[in-house]
Amino acid sequence: MNQSSSRQTVWDPLVRIGHWTLVIAFFTAYFAGDDLFNIHTWAGYVVATYVVVRIVWGLVGTRHARFADFVRGPGAVFGYLRGLFTGKVPDYAGHNPAGGAMVVALLFSLAMTTSAGMALYAVEDNAGPLAGIVTEATFAPLAANFGENEEEEEHERDGGHEESGAEELLEGVHKAFVYITLALVGLHLAGVVASSLVHKENLARAMVTGHKKAHDAEHGDA
Repeated sequence: MNQSSSRQTVWDPLVRIGHWTLVIAFFTAYFAGDDLFNIHTWAGYVVATYVVVRIVWGLVGTRHARFADFVRGPGAVFGYLRGLFTGKVPDYAGHNPAGGAMVVALLFSLAMTTSAGMALYAVEDNAGPLAGIVTEATFAPLAANFGENEEEEEHERDGGHEESGAEELLEGVHKAFVYITLALVGLHLAGVVASSLVHKENLARAMVTGHKKAHDAEHGDA
């Protein structure tokens, strides 16, 4: 069997391009921070857009892009993780069970990160796509205990503006999910390396080319 026939196309262009666009946009937003607020904001919009597109594509997209192809129960996820330590795990044409769980976790964390960020932008500056929809009053019940801290914070971006309870709440949620996302990215990278070694398949390269070893298809529904 020649090299071309020993490989199969697994990841479609939307998944591949979207994956790397997401990586660039997320870390652009992270490193830009408040110092480069416009860049931070627009990179965040790219992340939010990709999350929405990926969720839709997970329902109607190509076979291995669909959630139905890779979302499995906790038993399958932990079984796969245990198998990594023994080197005895089945090959999957698409995402393995642990990888599938990571996709869902990252999408959820990114959705929370960007939603909180856009809500904060709307409450602070009455700007962004949620302006006029999300206001301080929206979070009044949840934010009742915020903004009454013993140490009152003043922030330079609004010229010494003291944050309201809603702003503190949303900023806290936004930052928390940024760090949760970073932790998930670290776990994701570790999982990619481990799976690549066990399966003798460069999974990062596969996300660039879209191709994986054809024999994976034999276990794709394992």
